[in-house]
Amino acid sequence: MSTHTYRAAVVRTPAGPDSIEVIDRPVADPGPGEVRVQIAAAPVNPVDRAVADGVFHRMGLVHQPDWTGMGWDFAGTIAATGAGVDMAPGTRVAGMIDGFDRDFGAHAGQLVVAAADLAVVPDGLDLVAASTVPLNGLAAAQIVDLLGDAPAGEDRLLVTGAAGAVGGSVTALAPDRGWRVTGLARAEDETFVRGLGADFTTRAEPGWDAVADGAVLQEEGLALVRDGGTFVGVQPSAPPPAERGVTVTAVTAHPDGRTLTDLLARTATGELPARVHAVFPLEQAADAHRALARGGARGRDVLRP
Repeated sequence: MSTHTYRAAVVRTPAGPDSIEVIDRPVADPGPGEVRVQIAAAPVNPVDRAVADGVFHRMGLVHQPDWTGMGWDFAGTIAATGAGVDMAPGTRVAGMIDGFDRDFGAHAGQLVVAAADLAVVPDGLDLVAASTVPLNGLAAAQIVDLLGDAPAGEDRLLVTGAAGAVGGSVTALAPDRGWRVTGLARAEDETFVRGLGADFTTRAEPGWDAVADGAVLQEEGLALVRDGGTFVGVQPSAPPPAERGVTVTAVTAHPDGRTLTDLLARTATGELPARVHAVFPLEQAADAHRALARGGARGRDVLRP
């Protein structure tokens, strides 16, 4: 690779992990308000699997003529800045990009991104760990915003998938808004969930004031909400139909540099979890997708360019 190109993972005709290619792309200069980040680490998320499988292409959300870029969140070091940016080259940062219809992504050696969408990584927080925070941490924070402040006397929140990347952060963050949290997860995850300050269950009965559905139970999760309660899902393209007066919403994670700054600070102090399962070189992006598909692991599979 020359200093004028970088490597990037893309899909041309999505058909699962085997359709992922790693290609050379020309280095781009950042424009006003932008920075170019030298990426140190970028997790593989379920949404990346869906892109590689062609889910969003079939939904008509992707129209790229040549290829679709892979990867949403990342951590790295600022390599260059555009006009009007007050962040210096060498600054360690983390962030995310959103949207499906793009020919670039975070599974790459470099990325040009709006400086306002980034957060500085605190000293002492490893960049691989920091890379696991933006997408799922921001999704969790935005789920808690959708839940809002817990009503007096109606503050029982069930978090499904409470040991997962999104659910674990919701479990840790929701008490800030007055919710009494119970985490639903496998028995072997009890110590982790209780360590976040929540109660724990492996089997939930109906009647909860609110459910945050990190496990994507959908209708099954909605059935656990009491009449007139609140359900927040994680599949904005397919929320379950509302019933029994339940308020149904779904999070669409989006960049938010200010909130990410707080999430990274909490991660650095150990208040929020940041678990890494395995680190793969970028050239083995397909293997990382296969590892995610196998499931069962706690922690994130991360690509290192």
